Amino acid sequence: MFPEYQLIQRCLRRIEDNLGWGASSEWHNDMFTELSEQIQKHTQVLLSPTTLKRVWGRVNYQSAPSITTLNTLAQFAGFHNWRDFKNATTAKKPSWFSQKVSPNLGIIMLGASIMTLAFISLYSLKGSKDGVDTIDISKIGFTSRPITSGLPNSVVFDLDLNGIQSDSIHIQQYWDPTKTIRLRPGQKQATGQYYFPGYFRAKLLVDGTVLKQHDLFIKTEGWLGTLDYTPIPKYIPEDSIRKGSLSFSPSILEEIASSERHFSTTFHRVNDFTPISGDNFVLTTSMRNTYREKWAVCQNASIIVLGTKSAIIVEFSIPGCVSEIGVMMSDVYVGGKEHDLSGLGVDLSVTRDFKIVVRNKRLRVFLGDEQLFTGEYNESMGTIAGIRYRFLGAGAVSYTKLTDLSGNTVALEDDFE
Repeated sequence: MFPEYQLIQRCLRRIEDNLGWGASSEWHNDMFTELSEQIQKHTQVLLSPTTLKRVWGRVNYQSAPSITTLNTLAQFAGFHNWRDFKNATTAKKPSWFSQKVSPNLGIIMLGASIMTLAFISLYSLKGSKDGVDTIDISKIGFTSRPITSGLPNSVVFDLDLNGIQSDSIHIQQYWDPTKTIRLRPGQKQATGQYYFPGYFRAKLLVDGTVLKQHDLFIKTEGWLGTLDYTPIPKYIPEDSIRKGSLSFSPSILEEIASSERHFSTTFHRVNDFTPISGDNFVLTTSMRNTYREKWAVCQNASIIVLGTKSAIIVEFSIPGCVSEIGVMMSDVYVGGKEHDLSGLGVDLSVTRDFKIVVRNKRLRVFLGDEQLFTGEYNESMGTIAGIRYRFLGAGAVSYTKLTDLSGNTVALEDDFE
């Protein structure tokens, strides 16, 4: 263990308590992705899901976290930085327990583990026939259907629990295990609420075990604008943002400018595109910032390509703020704190023409003919399910075109006229 291991564990427990998502040992991959997004919204620093898994011990990694990671986690936990957290965490004199028992704790735990395993083995011989393992999963029904198109949206889950009598039956709507629907034995239907479009995975759990899961597609009707207030965004329909470009009205810009707290705005297009691989595509687009005052001075902007399995997020800022941005490529994250992302430092006060090219899981980002960034990833994106443009403050998009590598298959082309 590295010297500050115990302090880091305290910080992580504080974050877990604040989130209320349950034991981190039960967190799924998509929960770490959501945590990454929440940390970025709160701190303006993007810690990749892979980094978070390392810190939480879900990925074998022996090195201590960087000071940037520690500062960000401490800030998300409610402190100014890592030093502030350490100062607030008072050191206590070793207790009698730690002095007398801790040196022998390994032997004690080993003995307890042996006894526990023996008990479990004996119990399993007697009781396993009544557990989840005896359920015939093929006879369990679990499907869903959105009630309407657009957002917000309620989803109806249709169920056939086939006589399951457990007192712990739940539907987990997506990444967050606290966003569950509790079911009664024999219940045939349930409904859940969704506020953002996207590609989700719904799960049916019995006694904490996932019996069935399926993908759930919450689509937009054309383009949708959101003011990303939490927990419920403000929706701006397509006919109010489509006017020669995707952009917000003067009254919305005044609302953004009046906010004392920073927040993002997003343009979403999540729908049934002509099937294009998320690992082989070309996206050409033109965009700019339209609000750059107060907390939006860095002109942060992101292009997000949603896949059925993962996503690509390319962030931009003015040159002086590139330390705070990053690029997420499915399972790989490149952060400005540890890498030179100066190429992505672009003045977006005027419209800029970008091109994103992905070929065989290799990403290249261009401004005109100039290459700004290149990187590779390992885990497939799946097929493309949506595009998002996100701005800290507000922005405008005047053109977008999504094709396969050959350019022959056009999934989306729009100049917003």
